[in-house]
Amino acid sequence: MQFDEVFKECPCIAILRGITADEINPVTDAFFDGGIKLLEITLNSPDPFTTIKKAVEHNSDRMLIGAGTVLTVREVQQVHEAGGRFIISPNTNVDVIRETIRLGMVSIPGFFTPTEAFTALEAGANYLKFFPAGSVGPSYVKDLKAVVKAPILAVGGVNTDNLEDFMAVCDGVGIGSAFYKPGKALVAITRNVRAYLRRIKRKK
Repeated sequence: MQFDEVFKECPCIAILRGITADEINPVTDAFFDGGIKLLEITLNSPDPFTTIKKAVEHNSDRMLIGAGTVLTVREVQQVHEAGGRFIISPNTNVDVIRETIRLGMVSIPGFFTPTEAFTALEAGANYLKFFPAGSVGPSYVKDLKAVVKAPILAVGGVNTDNLEDFMAVCDGVGIGSAFYKPGKALVAITRNVRAYLRRIKRKK
């Protein structure tokens, strides 16, 4: 299972912030049932590397597990050791990007300006994470894409009010609290995911 293929099928990454190893398996089941196959476990969650490893083992070949809020080269290495397949950051750190690529993982660094976007691409980034997207809006991305020739994901503040507008100019989205918060009922996760994906696929 390759990232590009899964992303093309469903251009949405679910962001699991605050998830624990004890709850990861049923939560991943709920996302899979809803139609999501790309899961980001943020490193500011409790014991994230254990959680990533457990998620990878539980989901085998049906989902791809990666890490978010990755800030250092050592964290990239730890994610790789846990079996993670992609690295997402809130910032543009060329050392993190290069180590991600060296280890054969997909690199999705955060950017906000054209300079950061080009710096990330020169370092080898595969995708770009426009963050925080909600505070600026889709029109900014539309202008950026005139010169930034790379797939862009909108992350941060993407919701039902702006989802379709972002999908009109972006290649995909990352969605966090609208999908998952610690303690959220599994049936609610699946229901929310299905509702979002119907609107995302309508804009593909």
